[in-house]
Amino acid sequence: MALKIRLRQQGRTNRLTYRLILADSKSPRDGKYVEMLGWYCPCESKGNTLHVEADRVEFWLDQGAQLSEKAESLVKQAAPSVMKTYKDRLKKRDEKLRDKRKAARKKAVEKKAATAKPAAKKTAAKPAAKKAPAKKPAAKKPAAKKAAEKKDA
Repeated sequence: MALKIRLRQQGRTNRLTYRLILADSKSPRDGKYVEMLGWYCPCESKGNTLHVEADRVEFWLDQGAQLSEKAESLVKQAAPSVMKTYKDRLKKRDEKLRDKRKAARKKAVEKKAATAKPAAKKTAAKPAAKKAPAKKPAAKKPAAKKAAEKKDA
């Protein structure tokens, strides 16, 4: 089950609020969710418009949940420390994958070089023989000329 931290639309027309939720990535936008992690009220101009439970977000990110773009920007506003640790962890994971790919490429090149070396030794042991120039095949004569040659012969 792929989990995603995203926004769920709530409220009424022209007065929308959003819940920051953890849901299965295949569930609909306003469908069933696993846990509510906070809320966002863009309509309110003063006071508290954003609340995020940073410890729960961090927990679910550690478990492998993915952030949507808007949820990421809201978590960055409300809990920058969570985003910093999340980005650091992603960076380390990417470095680890890059190093693993680099090692695999290096191993493949070494393997290819090892198989190519014995073939190079065999050719070096024998003196290089001069190749005779390839003979050009005789040009085909048209059928009329062939018939004329047969009559002469």
